[in-house]
Amino acid sequence: MNATHTVTNQVPPLVGHDPIAGDTALVEACLRHADPLTLDSLEDLGALAGGEQAAEWGRLANENPPRLRTHDRTGHRIDEVEFHPAWHALMGAAVGHGLAGTPWALAEAGDAHAHVRRAVGYLGWTQVEAGHGCPVTMTYAVVPALRRAPELAVVFEPGLTSTSYEFGLADPRTKAGLVAGMGMTEKQGGSDVRAGTTRAVARIDGTYHLTGHKWFTSAPMSDLFLVLAQTEEGVSCFLVPRMLPDGERNVFRLQRLKDKLGDRSNASSEVEFDRTVGWLVGEPGRGVRAILEMVTTTRLDCVLGSAATVRAALTQALHHAAHRSAFGARLLDQPLMQNVLADVAVESEAATALAVRLAAAQDAGESDFLRLAGAAAKFHVCKRTPAVVAEALEVLGGNGYVEESVLPRLYRQSPLNSIWEGSGNVIALDVLRALDRDSASVAAVLAEVEQAAGVDDRYDAAAARLRAELADPADLPLRARRVAGLLALCLQGSLLLQHAPGSVADAFCATRLGGDWGSVLGTLPAGTAVTEIVDRAVVAPA
Repeated sequence: MNATHTVTNQVPPLVGHDPIAGDTALVEACLRHADPLTLDSLEDLGALAGGEQAAEWGRLANENPPRLRTHDRTGHRIDEVEFHPAWHALMGAAVGHGLAGTPWALAEAGDAHAHVRRAVGYLGWTQVEAGHGCPVTMTYAVVPALRRAPELAVVFEPGLTSTSYEFGLADPRTKAGLVAGMGMTEKQGGSDVRAGTTRAVARIDGTYHLTGHKWFTSAPMSDLFLVLAQTEEGVSCFLVPRMLPDGERNVFRLQRLKDKLGDRSNASSEVEFDRTVGWLVGEPGRGVRAILEMVTTTRLDCVLGSAATVRAALTQALHHAAHRSAFGARLLDQPLMQNVLADVAVESEAATALAVRLAAAQDAGESDFLRLAGAAAKFHVCKRTPAVVAEALEVLGGNGYVEESVLPRLYRQSPLNSIWEGSGNVIALDVLRALDRDSASVAAVLAEVEQAAGVDDRYDAAAARLRAELADPADLPLRARRVAGLLALCLQGSLLLQHAPGSVADAFCATRLGGDWGSVLGTLPAGTAVTEIVDRAVVAPA
């Protein structure tokens, strides 16, 4: 065909950057809570994450979603999930770089920054593709919960903390690396896991037979699962393997894979148990507490994953604005666009700072701080993500609505972490439980807030409002979201005032705390150093 025009003003592909070492805010957070060696250990992962190959893996894994194979060609039930090779490449990279269960082993070996290292790597790597982060997170979170059954932990923890990714069904005791999943939710219960009807019956050999249905089972191709079931003592937690020690398949019937809004590369399933073998984890009747240890650990990754999604969207928007012109000037040089990009950058840096701070608390054993700060951060950061990604998408205009831009994938993914474990209401009410039951958690969070006292009047006023909210017992359930959000904002404000440039902290306090903010992003007040904020947010090349 004859050419009808010359194509100009199109944005080149975003490759050759480093979402870890090239992200100023992430680097500073890593160095603040760890050391240069920790950052250096992620050099290869950062280079891979910003390269063309990883971007292609992310595209292929989403364009070729997993497929359920219930039977083999002879009619025998196999209940297996097929994945595109790109999925396995993503998983191999994540596990191989220690983003799954490895930090628990490193921490026991004396690495004081194992969880910060993982958090920084996870935040950078999952910008490539978020779906495979689910089984990576499950494998990370299962380790502390499994330690409630030391006899099981000693058998399976080496595989869960390994850097080897080995896909396929086999006796988990013989595999070089293991992946874990979780089965809590049932049709009639949703977040109310005590309403589950799956039953567990004790056997003479010490195992249990589970019979029932799970409505959402994460990562059904995993080797091991924590599953809730009713016993005579009440809701109990069980370790359920896909393959039994005798080499037989455990009964784990995959009814269907969920057709989801986002997270398309990952498989979520409905599962039927029929005299399925499981081992008790923790005490009978205390299963909710046992599995909630795993769920609570996943909150860190919900915050990290949401921060990664925001950062990925911001990076795409900055790249587009730097290479696209309109009305005679680059988008990046136009004042109103600078306002939008700076506002998104402030949101991204606040989320990043809080996420890595939570990981540092995991390293330091600050359980009181994590109990409350983790819940508040999970509520606020995850809830903010869809609106922020939508604004970044709009920077690209119509191009942002096209799959090749990556923004539609990020937008579909953006609500997920807010729904995981329970909706925003569930998490906000859990914040209240932490307030009611654990004064040490309140003291730990308020001590963190106090570290920035006296630096900014707007921040001090917000901290005073927070204390007033916490001291007022009236209508707390009605105010739960208000309290949770203000907690997270004060924590973010404290971190930015202590560690971020004045331009970033000032913009945050003026808008998120001082009230000088519109109903949408891009309304930073006049006088805000938008150019400085945008320049800081640009990701450096690898």
